[in-house]
This record gives sequence, structure tokens and C-alpha cells, in this order.
Amino acid sequence: MSTETELKSFVQSNVEVRPSLFAKLSPHLELIAAGISGIFIMIGWILNHLDYSSLAIASYLFAFVIGGYAKAKEGIEETIANRELNVEMLMVFAAIGSCLIGYWAEGAILIFIFAVSGALETYTMNKSNKEISALMKLQPEEAVKILPDGREEIVPVSTLEVSDTILIKPGERVPVDGKITKGTTAIDEAAITGESIPLTKEINDEVFAGTVNISGSITVTLTKHADESLFQKIVTLIQSAQSEKSPSQAFIEKFEGAYVKIVLSIVVLLMFLPHFLLDWSWNETFYRAMIFLVVASPCALVASIMPATLSAISNGARAGILFKGGVHLENLAHVRAIAFDKTGTLTKGMPAVTNVIVAEGFTEKEIIQLTASIESHSNHPLAKAIVRYAEQKYKETLKQPESIQDNSGWGVTAKMNDAEWRIGKAAFVGEKEAKTFQHGIFNQLSEEGKTAVFVQKNGEIIAMIALKDIVRKESKEAIQSLKKSGIYTVMITGDSEKTAKAISKESHVDKYIAECLPEKKVTAIKELKEKYGIVAMVGDGINDAPALATANVGIAMGEGTDVALETADVVLMKNDLPRIAEAIQLSKRMNRIIKQNIIFSISVIMLLIVSNFLQVVALPFGVIGHEGSTILVILNSLRLLRN
Repeated sequence: MSTETELKSFVQSNVEVRPSLFAKLSPHLELIAAGISGIFIMIGWILNHLDYSSLAIASYLFAFVIGGYAKAKEGIEETIANRELNVEMLMVFAAIGSCLIGYWAEGAILIFIFAVSGALETYTMNKSNKEISALMKLQPEEAVKILPDGREEIVPVSTLEVSDTILIKPGERVPVDGKITKGTTAIDEAAITGESIPLTKEINDEVFAGTVNISGSITVTLTKHADESLFQKIVTLIQSAQSEKSPSQAFIEKFEGAYVKIVLSIVVLLMFLPHFLLDWSWNETFYRAMIFLVVASPCALVASIMPATLSAISNGARAGILFKGGVHLENLAHVRAIAFDKTGTLTKGMPAVTNVIVAEGFTEKEIIQLTASIESHSNHPLAKAIVRYAEQKYKETLKQPESIQDNSGWGVTAKMNDAEWRIGKAAFVGEKEAKTFQHGIFNQLSEEGKTAVFVQKNGEIIAMIALKDIVRKESKEAIQSLKKSGIYTVMITGDSEKTAKAISKESHVDKYIAECLPEKKVTAIKELKEKYGIVAMVGDGINDAPALATANVGIAMGEGTDVALETADVVLMKNDLPRIAEAIQLSKRMNRIIKQNIIFSISVIMLLIVSNFLQVVALPFGVIGHEGSTILVILNSLRLLRN
């Protein structure tokens, strides 16, 4: 190998390694700077004890510059931008003041601990952003596009347009939202919904960017541009949640500006008044003023809320609970009543066969197979439910009727096996006969909130199939959990009184409101707010949008629908109602930790201020007490990252 080739190889390898190394170290630069600052403080302390005072001061100066650069730069830039002093500037003034009275080591230690607390805050932010970074890596940058002539071409995902067709092979991630036009597969949607069990996907089923194609090759037609995918909306949602301030955080930040001015005003007075009023020496007067500047700074108070909020948002995101901002997370702890939509929220949102009653001389299998054969030609939800029941229970091939006629809103008429069949509601087959069929069981099933489909052969009713929108098993668990927490539960539905009563009884809600149009749902939410104060509404994010917007906290049952992301304050990425209780507990934990932080930080500040006026605290202990409290507050907030 020539020298020139070796040189090129060496340069290329270093060009590739250095950015990679920098990328790995960049999230930890503040902590590294704080560590180097600590080393220089240690060197300065050793040199001072060896009577090399000039070298010791130089070492302390290095500690000042390296440890304090990031925070000083941030403080100066924010002061210029906002035209208002901040906590960072208080620390800079305190460090400079310490140096002016000869306390180089104490000033350097102040900067060092302040740098460590800043590094911890950055760590919290990076930890919170990790979910976003991990999500963004899940979306492929390239896709296999199928050209009009059938050829395959690898193209950047950003160049794909709606209606383009792409090929996704087993093991590959779905690059963009779309519909399957060819093939069947299993899709792992854990990245979107948190659901660990893969879902079977067939032609016309939707697939989402960031999910994994497990088994078969599929051809997908794009329904959205890469920037508009559900995946990108989730990323944007988490990012906006992190940037949105809670009411507590907004108050603290507003309070900070006024507090800094008060502290600086008191410091100026303390530089003179104690000398004349208390006969302190000028050195002692200035020394105590500098200690006050250190201990009265609200660093711990300012750090009481944001790290806790970010940690809680990250915790929720991992569990599939997406908060649109700290304000909604904070409000959730104060919810006293929750209203639930019925269809698709408390229930599965699709009818299922619950009872099959047949006349003497017929079997259930015979009736279901024949009914499903006829109903397979209808798109009505009840018809689909009967067909699904037949396929799941009997797994036999359906027969073709000789003729079929759909009577919209009533039922179907068909000819099959040399007989005329009518399948539909009671009025379609004869209401009097329907209500007396099998000793009037129709009325009993109606009281249970079930819908009856009658089967009539040559003018005689021979069977009745009862269907119902099934209450989710997890709905009952969620309602019981909320009740134990003292939260009042209400079901709001557009269904009839009988159906609402039956579903509310089965789901164990405290109250139900039936026959509600969207406007009436809004009125119901307003009435609940007047009675209970903070109210949450849980819905599917489409029909319930007005009610979700009216509630203090709107919670959407996501299950991968981007509409839900746009309408609610909190999104459950799976239709998993028990997550609501988890979200409330997370909110309560966050508020409890914030209160602990605030009480602790204020107590430490007051204790140190009193100790300073009593002349019983030295600058090093003031520095350690104040900055140590800031570190403890941040570490306490980081507990929210744990489940």
C-alpha cells in the first residue's frame, strides 16, 4: 500500500471516528466540564496547602471558567434577551464576590456545584428526549417504491407522495402510513400503541409508520405524506408537551425575575447597613452579604418543577399515555368526576352475538350457517357480527342464496333451499309474533340492552339472534379503580334508555345519561363541572370532540387514530381504560414530588438566611447547603422516571 493511500485511509478513519466520539460525548459536556472544574479545584487546594498561592488562584480561575462557562453564557444571553436578571447571574455575582474577599476556593466550589446541578437538569431533559430520539430512529429513511412498469426502486422516504405504492418485506419497518393492497402479514405495532402482541393485517387494512412487518411481504399504497404520518404526530406531540409549561412552572419563572431583583436589592443594603447598625467590620459585612447572595438564590425552587414534569411526561410516554403538556398532567390529579362515552370507550364498539334462540326442530348451527350465508351480502354491522360469529364458531364455508333483496333499515329477504327467508327487526317479520316468540324472551333481552334479529322461514319465525356491544373487561376494572380513588363516574351515550341502563349496570358507573346528541353531551359536561369542579371526559376523539374540548381534561382512546391526537389533552395509545387510573396516579405522584421540592427548597433557603444573620454559617457551608439542596431536588424529581 502506498504512503498516499495509507494517509487517505488514516484521514478517513479519523474523520469518521471524531464526529462519532463527539456525538457520544455531546450530551454529557456539562457534566464533563463540571468534572474538570472539580479536578482544578482539587489541584488548587493542594497547591494552596503547599504555599503556592499564585498557582492555586490560577487553578481556581480555570475551575471558574471551565465549570461556569455554560451557565454564565446562558444567564447573560437570557438577561439580554429578556432584559431581566436571573438565577444564573446571581451565581456569577456570588462567585465574583467570593473572589473579591479572597475566598477563591469557596467561589470555585460554588461554581462547581452549580455546574453539577445544571448537568443534572440537562440529564433530565436528555432522558426525556430519549424517547423522541428512539422513536425517530424507528422511521426508515428509505423505501422500496414500485414503479408503474412494475420495477422496484429504492428511494428516500421524503420523496414519496400520496398514492405511491411501496413494497415492505418481512423484518422491515413500515416507512409511511398506508393501506395494504396486496399480501397478508402480522404487524408489530408496539412503537405506536405499546401493544406487544402482533396484529394480523390483510388487504385494505391500515399500517402505520414505525411499525414492524413480521411475517409476509406486503404491497402498500400510501395514504399520507411522511411528514403527516401518525408516527410523526406522536413525535411532535411529545416535543410540544415538553415545551409547554405547567401553571406552577409558569408562576415560578415569573416569580424568579422579581425575586432576583429583591435579593440583589437586599445584598446592596447588607453591604453597608450591618456595619453601621450592628458594628460589623467591613470585611464581615461584605462577607455576610456574599453569603446571603449565595443562600438566598432560588436555584432549588426554580428546579422544583420542570425536571419533575419532564420525568413524568417521559414515564407516561413509555406506558402509551401521551400528555399534550404539563398543564394537563398537573390538572389530572385534581379530577373529581370522569364522563365516559359508551361506544368504543366502555364497550368494544362493535356488536357481538350473545344469544341464539331457535324453535323446536332446528339447531343453532343450522340457523347460524344459513343466516350468515344470507347476511354475508350485507354491510350492516349486525350482519357482519353474525357472519363473524359463524366463521369463528363453526368455520364452515358459507352457501350462496338463490336471490337476495336488501330492505334498508329493516332487514333482508332471500330465497334459499327452496324457501323464502326474512331476516331483520321485529317489525319486519311481524311485531306481534316476534314479541310472543319463545314465551316473550324478546322483552327480557331488550331489558338487557340487546338488539334482536329475527329469522323467519316461509312466514314463520324460527329463530332469534341477540346481539350486544360488549363491555370491555378492562372497563369494569378501570371504573372500580377510579371509584376507589373517590372519582365519580358517568356514562354519556346517544343510545336508548334501555341500552344505556344495561351497559351502565354492567360497567358499574355511578350514573348514565342516555339519548345524548353532541350538544347534550357538552351540556352534561358543563353541569358536572359546576357540581364537581375539575372534570375529565373520555371518548374516541371524533364524535366526542365538543365534549372533550369542554372538559377540563379531554382523554382520547387513541388505538392508533390520528384524530384522537388532535382533539384531546391526553391520549391513551391503546384502548386501555385502566391507564386512566395510572395517569391520575402519575399526576398525583408528580404534584406530590413538586410540593416536596418546593417545601424543602424554601425551608433550606430560610434556614440558611437565618443562620447567616446569626453569623453561624460560613461561606463553604452556605454554598454546600444551597447548591446541595438544588441537586437533591433534581434527584427527587428523577424518581418519576421509574414506574
